Parts: sequence; C-alpha cells; structure tokens
Amino acid sequence: MTIILDGKLCANKIIENLRTQTVKLDKKPNLVVIQVGNNPASKIYVKNKQKKAEYIGYNSYIIELPSSVSEDNILEQIYMLNDNPEVNAILVQLPLPENINQQKITEAIDPIKDVDCFTSYNFGWLALGYNPYVLPCTPKGILRLLDEYSIVLEGKNIIVIGRSNIVGKPLSLLLQQRNATVTMAHSRTENLKDISSLMDIVISAIGMPHFITSQYIKDGAIVIDVGINRTEEGLKGDVKFDEVKDKTSYITPVPGGVGPMTIAMLMENTMQLYNIQKNLIL
Repeated sequence: MTIILDGKLCANKIIENLRTQTVKLDKKPNLVVIQVGNNPASKIYVKNKQKKAEYIGYNSYIIELPSSVSEDNILEQIYMLNDNPEVNAILVQLPLPENINQQKITEAIDPIKDVDCFTSYNFGWLALGYNPYVLPCTPKGILRLLDEYSIVLEGKNIIVIGRSNIVGKPLSLLLQQRNATVTMAHSRTENLKDISSLMDIVISAIGMPHFITSQYIKDGAIVIDVGINRTEEGLKGDVKFDEVKDKTSYITPVPGGVGPMTIAMLMENTMQLYNIQKNLIL
C-alpha cells in the first residue's frame, strides 16, 4: 500500500512548536525578505512566508524593489540589514531579474543572517561536511519529512534529478552525510529512465511538469517530488502522480508535500539564527 508523505501535517507540527517557543521570548525574531520585480509566483511565495511568520509571532518585513532597480541599490539594502542588530534573518527571493547578478547579491548577505544557506561561506561548510549556521530550507525539509516517517537513508541508492544550488547540489551532500549512495542526474543525463528505475529513492527537482512517469520508478520505490510548476491547469509536480503512485511505497503530493516543509524550515532557520545571534551577544 502506498503511503502519502504529508508535508502539510508535518510542517504544521513544526510551526506550532515554533509558535510555542516564540510566545516565551521577550524579543521576537525578525525575518526580512527582499523581493525584486513583479514575478507573480514570487509574490505568492513571499506573502505565504510572511503570513506563516506572523502566525508564529515573528516580525516579518518585505522589501519590494522594482525590476529596474540597480544592483548597487539592492546591495545597499542588504548592507543596511546586515548592520541592523534587530534583523536576524535575510532572504532574497529568487529568481532575480536577468539583469541582476544573483551570485553577487546573495553573496552580500552576512552568513550569520543567511537564512537559506545561499552564501558560499555557509554552502562551503556544508560541502565540507561541517555545520553551516543553517541548512538550506528545501533539502532540510525533505530530510525532515523522511525522518517523520522513519525512512532510513543509510545504504539506500538515491537519485537526485536536478543540479541547482538551491536543491539538487546541497541535497546530494546531505544525503551522502546520511550514508546514502547518491547519483546526481539532470535533464541531459543519458539513459535517465534506466538509471532512475533502479533506485530505492527518486527525488525530482528538475522543474518540468510531469517529467517523471512510471517508467522512471521501480516497484516499491520512494518518490519525492520537489517540482512546483505553474501551468494553465494549475500546479503540477515533476512527477505524474496518478500514474506513478501505485508503484511506490511512499510518495509526496503536489501541493502538500515538499512546499509546506520548505516554508516550515525557513521559519525554523529564522529561530535558529535568532538563537545563535542572541548567544553571541550574551
């Protein structure tokens, strides 16, 4: 029987725990999100993040900048946030407009306020197998969801399809730290169906709606769908859920799987950075 990995339920537990912690604090954590341009999907994500933060009890702020803004102006905003002791967590909402150098912008964030592990400082510590200030939100959320269902990763053959710096690369590193055997793949991998169909766990972060069909999955495999693709028919995952589901032992839905976990980890990371900074001050 297939078990649906309920990211919404797991995320709600984490959110409620954070809310309980926040009530006891004299000062509330401060999360600031910088949003550049008018990407409709980004606006929805940012508003959802703000609502969740305010529900927990955080102070949440959105800095909205036009797509015509210069890199220097964005950097100026980041430097001011870096220097503001009241700001605990900074997130630059991606993607940025094409005329903006994404690496230059994210690299400007103070690593101790880098809530999604975007900076090379934090990512470098992760790559070396050490602890950055916080882990990247989506990879961390995936691991937390697997742990919630007591899914053992050690010794498992896992394929991560997608090589982004936000999901694919850091997730593969974290899985290796859990003693999994990890195959990194992408849309140009030859014989991808053959390789994927041998794996115990298939994680798709390729960003292509319904790319993963039943031919990619062996019987009893675990499938994690990271894709959130907006189509004319609504939100679609990377995985063709209805076709794949019955072959799997566990599978995440879209929506309601990885997405809520990502936001929950953003909130948890905000609290983690707040506590780190508070202890440094003390």
